[in-house]
Amino acid sequence: MTHKSKISLAWQMMIGLALGVVVGALVSTDIAQTWLQPLGQLFIRLIRMVVVPLVIATIIAGAAGISDTSKLGRVAGKVMALYAITTAIAVAFGLFIAQVIHPGMGLDLSREGLNVKQVTPPGLVTTLLNIVPINPIEAMAKGSMLQIIFFSVIFGFGLSSLGERCKPVLTFFELVGDTMIRVTHMVMLYAPIGVFGLIAFTVSKHGLSVLLPLGALILSSFLATTLFVFLCLVPMVRFVAGIPMMTFLKGIFEPWLVGFTTCSSAAALPANLDAARRLGSTKTIASFSIPLGNTINMNGTAIYMGVCAIFAAEVFGLHLSLADQLTIVLMGVLAAIGTAGVPGAGLIMTTIVFTQVGIPLEAVALIAGVDRILDMIRTSINVVGDAAAAITVTKLEGDLYSEAYDEDDPEEP
Repeated sequence: MTHKSKISLAWQMMIGLALGVVVGALVSTDIAQTWLQPLGQLFIRLIRMVVVPLVIATIIAGAAGISDTSKLGRVAGKVMALYAITTAIAVAFGLFIAQVIHPGMGLDLSREGLNVKQVTPPGLVTTLLNIVPINPIEAMAKGSMLQIIFFSVIFGFGLSSLGERCKPVLTFFELVGDTMIRVTHMVMLYAPIGVFGLIAFTVSKHGLSVLLPLGALILSSFLATTLFVFLCLVPMVRFVAGIPMMTFLKGIFEPWLVGFTTCSSAAALPANLDAARRLGSTKTIASFSIPLGNTINMNGTAIYMGVCAIFAAEVFGLHLSLADQLTIVLMGVLAAIGTAGVPGAGLIMTTIVFTQVGIPLEAVALIAGVDRILDMIRTSINVVGDAAAAITVTKLEGDLYSEAYDEDDPEEP
């Protein structure tokens, strides 16, 4: 079932965004917090409600739907390699652009009273062990996405190895995935109101008085993400998959807008699956790679970590050596893997990166003032990176446009 409307959902969300800016500028913070913020919070809760069953069903169906186990392993390897490479490039983009613009140079911001809880990064062995759930049901209840994804991929691999006997169970998970996508479409009908509430509260709370002193930080993040899209993702899709730039940009506009306005890549998941399918990805590869990328492929978050590291170092007068910057690249990749697809998660993960290279955590409190704006930028690029990877891997497998996509087909999301 596809919702038909004279005004598309994307435009409804744009209208909600514009109205939110206007209303947020006119009302007091107290009114916005009491009456408008709950509208946005309800939307985020609805999205988080559907994420776990949606991710489980789509990853299991996507992995098990590739009946050739050798192809399944090959697809998984290409997806993971592409995610790691693009994320590392993204951190490097953030570091480079920030060193060109110098967002923290000469900035005199009061740091009195700033206090951030120390975050001790777990060791590599502990991090890897924590990916494996002791109790998958507990992981689902807690929303531990890395553990959920690990279990779903392993379950899908095991299901695929059963051959024809897996068909009834595979059909079940395909139906659950399709059902959850329909449920998410129902939730997205509320998105324009949710976006209105989120943006109105943000504008009312922060306003231009907070944005102006940190404008160079916002500009650095915006330029780095824009250049990353046009110098990395667009050429990858254009020269590997053969899809023209405008076709790609038009195709991913709706999921980009959902990610930008909600600051949640999980909210954009169904629209991103649709976009990848329209741009030629097969259903199995899209269903496997995009939910996976929703948690471990955070290109925008990686850029944000690089930019914020340079900003914080300049504010505190610290020099980051080449070794420090390489550490930030590595930690940015690892931290992006553990960043949940929900609003504000990237800010929390920066504490791990800052701790690793000796940047005072008070810098996080400085960044927090404009984090909502930065979150909109980084989340929207996370979403674009997931779609680009799905399309590229489909092309590398020789399956691009091998399946017709019919928007009115009840089997399609």
